[in-house]
Amino acid sequence: MRSTAADIAVVGMSCRFPGVRNLEEFWRLLLDGKSTVGVFPEQRAVDVRPPSHPDAATVNAGSFFDSVDLFDADFFGIPPAEAVAMDPVQRLGLELAWEAVEDARVPAAALAGRGVDVVVAGAPSGYELLRKLSGSDRDDHYSALGSSGALIANRISNLFDVRGMSFCADSGQSSSLVALALACDRIRSGAVDMAIAGGVHLIADPESGLGLANLGVLSPDGRCFIFDERANGFARGEGGAFVVLKRRDLAVADHDRIHAVVRGWSIGSGGAASRMPDPSPEAQAATVLAALESTDVPFDGVGYVEAHGTGTRRGDPAELSGLRTVSRRTGRSRPLVVGSVKTNVGHLEPAAGIVGLVKAALCVEHGRLVPSLNHRSPHPSVPDFHEDFEVPRAARPWPSTPGRPRRAGVSSFGMGGTYAHVILEQAPEEQAAPGAAHGRGAVAAGSGVLPWVLSARSGPALREQAARLRDHLAADTALSAADVGHSLLTTRTHFAHRAVVLGDGRAESLAALDALAAGGDAARSVRGTAAERTGPVVFVFPGQGSQWVGMGRQLYAQSEVFARRIDECARALAPWTDWSLIDVVTGAEPAASLDRVDVVQPALFAVMVSLAQVWRSLGVVPDAVVGHSQGEIAAACVSGGLTLQDAAKVVALRSRALTELTGLGGGMSAVSASADWVRDRLPRWSGRLSTAAVNGPGSVVISGDGAALDQFAAMAAGEKVRVRRVKVDYASHSRHVERVRERLLDAVADIAPQSSSVAFHSTVTGAPLDTRALDASYWYENLSSTVLFGDVVEDLMRGGGVFVEVGPHPVLEVAMAQTADSLAVTPPVVGTLHKGDGGLRDVLLSAAELHVRGVPVDWQPLFTAHQPRSIGLPTYAFQRQRYWLTEPHADGTANAATGLDSERAVLNLVSAEAAAVLSRSADLPDQGVRPDPDVSFKDLGLDSSMAVRLRNRLAAAVGVRLSATVAFSHPTARKLSRHLFSLLAPEAADPQDVPQAPARSGSEGRSDDELFELIDRGYA
Repeated sequence: MRSTAADIAVVGMSCRFPGVRNLEEFWRLLLDGKSTVGVFPEQRAVDVRPPSHPDAATVNAGSFFDSVDLFDADFFGIPPAEAVAMDPVQRLGLELAWEAVEDARVPAAALAGRGVDVVVAGAPSGYELLRKLSGSDRDDHYSALGSSGALIANRISNLFDVRGMSFCADSGQSSSLVALALACDRIRSGAVDMAIAGGVHLIADPESGLGLANLGVLSPDGRCFIFDERANGFARGEGGAFVVLKRRDLAVADHDRIHAVVRGWSIGSGGAASRMPDPSPEAQAATVLAALESTDVPFDGVGYVEAHGTGTRRGDPAELSGLRTVSRRTGRSRPLVVGSVKTNVGHLEPAAGIVGLVKAALCVEHGRLVPSLNHRSPHPSVPDFHEDFEVPRAARPWPSTPGRPRRAGVSSFGMGGTYAHVILEQAPEEQAAPGAAHGRGAVAAGSGVLPWVLSARSGPALREQAARLRDHLAADTALSAADVGHSLLTTRTHFAHRAVVLGDGRAESLAALDALAAGGDAARSVRGTAAERTGPVVFVFPGQGSQWVGMGRQLYAQSEVFARRIDECARALAPWTDWSLIDVVTGAEPAASLDRVDVVQPALFAVMVSLAQVWRSLGVVPDAVVGHSQGEIAAACVSGGLTLQDAAKVVALRSRALTELTGLGGGMSAVSASADWVRDRLPRWSGRLSTAAVNGPGSVVISGDGAALDQFAAMAAGEKVRVRRVKVDYASHSRHVERVRERLLDAVADIAPQSSSVAFHSTVTGAPLDTRALDASYWYENLSSTVLFGDVVEDLMRGGGVFVEVGPHPVLEVAMAQTADSLAVTPPVVGTLHKGDGGLRDVLLSAAELHVRGVPVDWQPLFTAHQPRSIGLPTYAFQRQRYWLTEPHADGTANAATGLDSERAVLNLVSAEAAAVLSRSADLPDQGVRPDPDVSFKDLGLDSSMAVRLRNRLAAAVGVRLSATVAFSHPTARKLSRHLFSLLAPEAADPQDVPQAPARSGSEGRSDDELFELIDRGYA
């Protein structure tokens, strides 16, 4: 039995024709029996010509695009001048190759560096002649790259960074099927295991077809009457098709979706069997027979042949004669169904064969035969036509035979005598296996929240991607959220412009896509632009103050990872506590009160350690850790400096020691001022007050005697400085702590700190610290000395970084944002949970904020429990501009106005963004309700972390740097919008100050300066 390893799977396909944008529309055109043939569009007419040629009407009939001058050069990293110089067939080839790879459900990055062949058929469109006639070739440094046919394949190889054969085949009209056969030969030989093959055809000037008209092969009627008594030639066509090929056994093992299987193929030549360009029936028959012999498929098992079928007076009888010879030599027992896609889309010449193959593959895949148009009665040169042949006139089911898969042959013949034939077979059933499970286990078994991750090269493309996905899902209600999310993650390339939709149900997700498509935001979606590089990930663990009743209830039920780590913390704390951690974290009744310091600090420690584990499960792993006061204990544990058991002992006994400080009249106050301002005023309360913590440029905590704190607050109020008492009745980080020094040192004397691979940045010393130093004396200093949090964060931000506050509510986010403002940097800063929410969606929203900024996030564990499948998704939404002989306007379309040209427009933006932030925090759908523009943000319910989030959204929307406290400085929507409008007021720009588009590097393209250097060195 023949090994199936010799078979080739068609795992991806793409196509484009006039009025037909993709495979789905092509299939609908075929089923409905429609044609794209018309006349050459007036808007594409070339300059004035000499008196009309007698065959002008003939060459002007065909299947033509309305325009071929549009191209998304930015997507492919091609400078405008180079895009203008490129023959449009190169542009079309790039787009179709990309769409075929997307249809194969393979991220482009997965191909980089691999031995993947690219074999393409194409012919010059005539663009080069138009360039010369227009005079555009006089100073065109890119013309050599733009006019070379070989560059079609080479550009595709460069696009995907694949290292196999990169070859442009030319055997005339059979070129693209020859290209596919060559690719199959390479795969079967073991040279490669994948290939991209295809063909493209465009006609810049229809008068280039006058030679074909003179030869008598063009139809005066503009239609193709294949195998019909009216056969008088073909109509030319534009477009193309591509396929992605893979060894069948590998495709099956990888659970790829397979359109069809290539079982056999052959390429032959007529030699001198006939006079050129007359076809040779004997050579055609020999090519089909050779294809059959290359496999174990009998001709009687082939249900349909997609014929070359040009409708020419010599071609049709010759092809039918060759097929009749094959039938008789193989003993075929039934008529052969034949048809030709040229009746639908015209003759695409070098691309004709691959177009016929895509049509046949769709028919095999869907189990349908489609009509071949314009057939009325058989060609008179073919006697007894109906004994051996049938031309389908209407769509019908493919006749099924038990145990026999659907099979089709595809023929393509070159005018110079090169013939190709391919045999396709129905895909194997075993490909329908579910997606492979992820190794780490589900993060959120039982949770309905799943991410849909979208991306694009530009903002407009991202909006169109959202619109395409929305329409795709609306048209197919059977698609599951898990399959959609899994496929977006695993089959699409992630570009810089990103969005994440976190819907709990189909309706919510579709509404979010609607908002994204309209350029807005839903309450449960995040948008942003990824940085090219992100710094180290820093986990920030807050001190006391972020707690709230029931802070872990939702996540304990939703996340197996969180629940498992909380249980481990409960066992580690059990020797030192007399209350239930599970009850406290979940807010069960009765539970120990969070008002007790010996309860709240161990509970916060457990929640922070467990949230860190959730982050790790999402692929967000700390490179460094920072802790604020008691948060350093969690930081030490997460970094590996302390075991969970030692860390639990430290936090339990440290908090127990603090109970001895209560009732001594001590307290703490938060001061909205700089450390220098506080330091200058504290001496008047010497010995009674001290600096407990420096959190940032405008955030300090003082600690000491209660009466002195009241006096300090009164003094600060006189200087219009805000002071707020912290809700504690003890004074840590002050002289009060000396009372418990010996007890604390004795209690944790036996802990065994160890070195960690995660950098530990001490807020006691203000510098990185070897975690072996985290002994008993360190933990006393941690409780008694000033917390140098602001200094540590400033140092980390100077080196670049990503900051994740790991706690039940972000309390340090504003301080970190102020530090970033003082340094004029914009690092990603996110929280984890928020008061009143605390569910998995809250974690995922924060993860989404990291993802859209370019921080790697592993979303896949969220889908494991669903056993998702890879499904088809809409292909990329190219944002095309005109590139035709002269460069487009320098502005292009990418610099469209923002529309923020009035105070009212800016007020609408601020109100919409505030509503989105409020909706997210209240876990409510965004129903378009806008807050009162004259009610303060505080009264509307915005807390500090929400204010920072509003700042982030507005800064991204308007492209202007805003301070972290902008919502406090301008506390209503109206005041904030006036401030924003003042920043957006247009100013006359010096032409020398206008920023230039950055040059791309590597596969992203090259600048003109680089090209000029190449010219100088004689390489171009």
